[in-house]
Amino acid sequence: MARLYKEKAIKKNVLSSISFILSICSLLTGCQNASGGVWEDTKTMGRYLQRKGKLLWSKDVDSRMIENPRDFPGPAEAEFIPLQEVDAKSQLVSLSVPQPVESPGMEGSSVPSIEYFSDPTNELARLFKTIYFNTDEHTIRTKDDYELINKIVHYLKNNPETYIFISGHCDERASEAYNLALGTRRANTIRNLLVKKGVNPEHVYTASFGKEMPIDLRHTQDAWAKNRRAEFKIFKKE
Repeated sequence: MARLYKEKAIKKNVLSSISFILSICSLLTGCQNASGGVWEDTKTMGRYLQRKGKLLWSKDVDSRMIENPRDFPGPAEAEFIPLQEVDAKSQLVSLSVPQPVESPGMEGSSVPSIEYFSDPTNELARLFKTIYFNTDEHTIRTKDDYELINKIVHYLKNNPETYIFISGHCDERASEAYNLALGTRRANTIRNLLVKKGVNPEHVYTASFGKEMPIDLRHTQDAWAKNRRAEFKIFKKE
């Protein structure tokens, strides 16, 4: 009988020891996993804070970390047609060219709101054609566009009752704020050229729509090229 109690006691001790060892192993494994998790979380948080710190000093608040070359939109393939030096210099018009005193549609203004400006039709549609821009650029890029500006100048001088509205547009890339600024530069580049060539500055209005009014909704180079543009609307006083 004593021997039976002794064997039971030994088995109980062995089972207790095995249970204790398993508990220790489980605890160690859990600690290791927890430690690894903390380490990974620490690295991740460090990278996140570092990235956020860089973005505070970045011009483009929509910047993101690039992991694959295919993720980088970059500029569109070069399709730039260089102008002669004299033509390029003619575009370096001071941005201080004053905007019109009268705001369209404002109380007391002799110019109606922009809703009354319309898309050019018939012969005027061939004159006031859309002008396109290279990626991240706001200067006139082709000889044809430059000649078009001269034709518009000629028409406006001979039709002083005509007012025009130039809207600047961008493709979908970059931040909203960046594209609004770029669209403003595109519209004002054309306005400044017109004014420099003798067009009444009180008859030329501009606005930027940034990337909010795309012509082509696809996410391709061709679509982006169509959306980087400046468009004209006109109004004639009776």
